[in-house]
Formats: sequence, structure tokens, C-alpha cells
Amino acid sequence: MRLKLFRTQVLMVSVLGTMARLNLPAQSAPPPSPVVAGDGEWRRGVDAWRAQREKEIAAPDGWLTLIGLEWLSAGVNSFGTAADCAIKIHAQAPPHFGLLTVSGKTVQLLAPAGGFPADFQLDGKPAREGTLSADDGKPSTLTWHGLTMVVLPRGGRYALRIKDADSPTRTEFHGLHWYAPDPRFRVAAKWIPFAEPHVERIPTIINTTLDMPAPGVAEFTVEGKTLRLEPVFEGGERDKLFFILRDLTSRTTTYEAARFLYTGLPSNGVAQPGTLTLDFNELYNPPCAYTPYATCPLPPEQNRLPVAIEAGEQRYSH
Repeated sequence: MRLKLFRTQVLMVSVLGTMARLNLPAQSAPPPSPVVAGDGEWRRGVDAWRAQREKEIAAPDGWLTLIGLEWLSAGVNSFGTAADCAIKIHAQAPPHFGLLTVSGKTVQLLAPAGGFPADFQLDGKPAREGTLSADDGKPSTLTWHGLTMVVLPRGGRYALRIKDADSPTRTEFHGLHWYAPDPRFRVAAKWIPFAEPHVERIPTIINTTLDMPAPGVAEFTVEGKTLRLEPVFEGGERDKLFFILRDLTSRTTTYEAARFLYTGLPSNGVAQPGTLTLDFNELYNPPCAYTPYATCPLPPEQNRLPVAIEAGEQRYSH
């Protein structure tokens, strides 16, 4: 195997040297061929990545703990386990946590009659009245024992996301389902940057859209077909690419809505033509595959592939 890989590398160096002497432009080269990646070290890396993925899913604050996404109305919203609360929390918790008031873009936390419950905390300190940060990047965090609650903006509205470390979906977790690692689905792609800044409107599962910067497209070959995928930047991150995609396996063995893939940046950065490795063995499910209370992005039309990518995570069926 190593001798074969060495000969392949020597041949590549020879071809590149000839191209340089002829002063051929980079874009005149044929599309990259699949990456040679069938060795044991690569497979061990895939297995380690998947084990870490399962550990994160089953963590005390992972997606399996999500038990609610409750929309806040303008004005006063009481929350707790009591029947008279506007937002009912379905967990072992106090009857009244407090009041969440919404006025325009301001969300405030107020105490209920009798004060906040014992052990109720705001950002790691005893809860106090005041304005909350309702920002995806760093929202204010309300906690009570194993419960975690944050207010997040969604589609011009605010929602209270509720997590419970003792939720049955977490305590009864028995692992994820994966395709066996397959080097055919680790491919080298040609990176084609956009000439002008581009913002992609990404649909979501709750019928809203997200405006996300899209720096270019990755072109690659799978099963003899030349395909393209358009990644986006997520939040303020600019050190990795985020691919939201769907393929024909969504009809049978993978999550119907979408799967996600993160990669590093292309060889010459996002602004210049270059190459990029896409390892579809690291495709994984969005949070919506595990809970109905997540608000996941969906693939844009150009990222709905007409081939079956039989790699990565399969449907979650527990």
C-alpha cells in the first residue's frame, strides 16, 4: 500500500513539474480525483471523531436534553410547572420560576410573588431582576439544578429554549447509527471562489430564513458525476466552512431534512482557487433529528444532491 502511494506521489510531482515548465494556469488542470484514504490511521481517525460526536450528543447539555422551545408573547410571560404559567415546563422544577417580559427587542426577567426559587441562577449567580441577553452568540443562561433555559431570537420573535439533563431522551440514549467508513466518500474538491461577496438565504425547519455569507463552491466527483456544493460561514466564524446538504439516501436511510459537514478552509483561502477535502464519512445529523424543539437550517436548492452519499450518520431511531 505504501509503495503504491509513493509511486502515485512521484507521478503527481512529475505532472506538476511539467505543468510549471509549460506555465499552464491552475484552472486548466482536470478535476481532482478521489483522495487515497483507505489506511488504518484514517479509519481510526473517523472512529475517534464519531466517538466524540456521540459523547457530545449525550452530554448533560447536549441536544438530547432539549425538552422545549416555547414562544414568548409581547408583554408578560410566566414560566414554571404550575398550571397557571403561560410557559409550562415539563420537568421536575418549581411551580413558578419568574416572569419574562418582552417589549420590542428587550427581554427582562422579573421575580414572581414571593421571590425567585432557591438555587435558581442567572449566568452562574443567584437570579436577579434585569434585562437578559437574547443573542445566539452569548445568551443569558438561567439554570436550576439540571435545567438550563435561554431566550433566543428566531424569525423576528423570541423563544425560551429549555434543556433537562435528566430527560428520557438522554437517559435512554443507546448510541448513533453510522455507515461503515468508506474511503470512496473522502474526496478532493476543486474550490471555486465567488467573484463578488454573496449572501445565501438559508431556509429553516420553522419556515424562516437565515442570511449567511457564502464564499464560493466546492466541485467534486462522486459515482462518476461531477457535483457542486455551496458552503456558508456560520455566525462570526471564518476559520471553517459549513455545508448543509441532502442526498438521495434521505429517502431511505438518512435523516430526511438535511445532514451537516464542517471542513477546514481551501488550500489557498476562500478568496483564491484551490483545493478542499470533503470527507462525507463525517456527515452528521442536525439537532432536529433528535428533538422536535430545535430550529435547524435546511439545504438550499443547489445543495440537494442527485446521488446517494452512503457515508456518515444514518437516521436516529431510538
